[in-house]
Amino acid sequence: MLPRWHILFGALFSIFVFIMFPETNFIYLLLLFLSSFLIDFDHYIVAVRKTGSLSLFRAFEYHEKAGRIADREHERGLRNKGDFHLFNTVEFIIFVGLLGLLWVGFFYIFIGMVFHSLLDLTSLICSERVYRRTFFLIESKRNYFGVASCGIPNLSLTSHSIASLNVTNCSEETV
Repeated sequence: MLPRWHILFGALFSIFVFIMFPETNFIYLLLLFLSSFLIDFDHYIVAVRKTGSLSLFRAFEYHEKAGRIADREHERGLRNKGDFHLFNTVEFIIFVGLLGLLWVGFFYIFIGMVFHSLLDLTSLICSERVYRRTFFLIESKRNYFGVASCGIPNLSLTSHSIASLNVTNCSEETV
């Protein structure tokens, strides 16, 4: 989902929270709004690493080009993962939620991140691109280091079933 849509829906969601809970501190509403789109800062970090440029414009160009490549691959039936985005992993979002036990501001950041992730998941399901996202940090590390999965569940999400659990067995060939 494009940043402008995250900003728009994040603003609408923040207004909704304000209407439902008018006693909510403005700072917390601001944290909720900002976290609903700034969670994608990791997309910018990936673009900087890949392009070597700090330009936000170049980052948008990078992701636009990557999106066109992904579209062509999808048309040819290829199902390749996209770039890894740490802030969008379940573990990172849960970590922020746990920090909410220490300071209530992190709770609002957590809610904004969950809202953002639900928007992303909806968009990915509708576009049949769920396979592109790495949802779990452990999944990315296993893929990155080329470690055989050896009984570790493959918690990949598909557009047909939200979570399919496939456990691979170790064999002498994979170890």
